[in-house]
This record gives sequence, C-alpha cells and structure tokens, in this order.
Amino acid sequence: PRPRPTTRPRTAARVAATQALFQIEQASAEPGAVIAEFLAHRLAAAAEEDWAEGRVPEADAGLFAAIVTQAGRERVRIDREIAATLPRDWPLARLDAVLRALLRAAVAELLMPAGAPARVVISEYLDVAHGFFTGDEPKLVNGVLDRIAHRLRPAEFGETGEGDG
Repeated sequence: PRPRPTTRPRTAARVAATQALFQIEQASAEPGAVIAEFLAHRLAAAAEEDWAEGRVPEADAGLFAAIVTQAGRERVRIDREIAATLPRDWPLARLDAVLRALLRAAVAELLMPAGAPARVVISEYLDVAHGFFTGDEPKLVNGVLDRIAHRLRPAEFGETGEGDG
C-alpha cells in the first residue's frame, strides 16, 4: 500500500477555522455551537475519512478552537482591521464570503498573544488561500495580511510601531 501523505495538522486547523467562520457568517450561528459541531463531526482522523463533505482530517483541534473563539470574541476589531486595509472603494462586504472568513481567521490568529510568528501566519493562510482560490485572491490575502501584521506586530518586523510600515 502507498503511504498516506504527510498531514500538516496546524494548516488543517486553519482550513477548518476558515470553513467554520464561513458557516458562522452564512448561518448566523454561534461560534461555540459551530466549534462543537466541527470537533464532533468534521475533525475526525479515521483512516478512511478524507477531505470530502467538509471534513478536515487530522486538524489540530486546539488551534482550530482557539482561532474560531478569538474570531468570535474580536469580530468587530478584526473587521475594522481588514476594512482599514482594503481600498476605500472595496468594502469588506464586497469580498467573497470565503475570502472574508479566511482573512478573519488569519487576523484572529495574529491577535493571539502566544500565537505563531506573523510571517508563519501569513505564509500558512497564503497556502490556505491557494487551496480555495485560483485567481488573484491569494495576492490580496498576502498584501492585506502583510499590512495588518506590520500594524499588529511591528516588533516582529524590526519596527517600533510608531508610524512604521
């Protein structure tokens, strides 16, 4: 038998968080309920399960729950950060719903005090964006997250945070 491909549990958690935030917005659902649903039904790691039907095998459940919880708790601030970075003629509501969910997950993770380094977060969500989109969306994700990361975590980029970036 062929070996199974190596899974990246933290990347899978970020994919699942994007899916959960999409579901929360589309269904006006409570984050806690969606987290519970994902943990019970979608984050299974059974050998016969794959990415079909919204499942995200072998995702890091702790990271997934932390991102979705943070996104729910900081929704207004996250949306403000994203909106401030987009062009004036391109409001947040105009973005594709999956793209909005992806950016919200990434900014939520950037807001976590003990989270992954900003460059890792940007790189990971760029990979997630490539999984969802084939057009220019990944470029948008990269640009938006880079600007937000410089604002939220200036020290990681050797900046003082006082007007740099």
